[in-house]
Amino acid sequence: MNRRDFIVAGMLVGNSGAWSAAFAQAPRAGKPVILVVGDSLSAEYGLKRGEGWVPLMEKRLAEQKIAATVVNASISGDTTSGGRARLAVLLAQHKPTHVVLELGGNDALRGLPIQNTEDNLLQMTKAAQAAGAKVLIVGIQVPPNYGSDYLRRFEAIFEKVAKATQAAVVPFLLRGVADGPDAASLFQPDRIHPVASAQPRMLDNVWPELRKLLPK
Repeated sequence: MNRRDFIVAGMLVGNSGAWSAAFAQAPRAGKPVILVVGDSLSAEYGLKRGEGWVPLMEKRLAEQKIAATVVNASISGDTTSGGRARLAVLLAQHKPTHVVLELGGNDALRGLPIQNTEDNLLQMTKAAQAAGAKVLIVGIQVPPNYGSDYLRRFEAIFEKVAKATQAAVVPFLLRGVADGPDAASLFQPDRIHPVASAQPRMLDNVWPELRKLLPK
């Protein structure tokens, strides 16, 4: 399997969705609330609870003495349409100050129109911003067998939406994981989902942009 096949294949509909702390109690007032809306790459697919990049982000926040609540509302197999459909409830329930959107790979896997993916991400970003949250869009890439034109257009979605909404963006969540020299060792036996040792790298890709959005 081509190393980039790992990226999108990893977002196949999983046997177990992971809402993680999606229905946690409301956080204390004045404390940043980071809502993560993603797919299997953020839902700890195939990992022990606490090993994924989102729980690691929560630990890093604590280590750096940044008081924040993390709500992981990621579901394996989710698409931008699914995320868009449930975002309003999540915003109303958790009242996040920050929203991390890690969706789009399953749209490509299912052959959904690129314009639909772009529009869903755009509307989700605008909805989160209208609710008072700062948004970080986390991008992904698709296998080269989709064709160079599709690949180029898909990869451009994330920065295009970020530019249109002045949101922050991480171009590629799996940079240094799927495209590195040790890529094969960073995936589970199914050669699809990143292993626990790859999760810190994923967090390191997200952290610099997220940190800029948090209180100093």
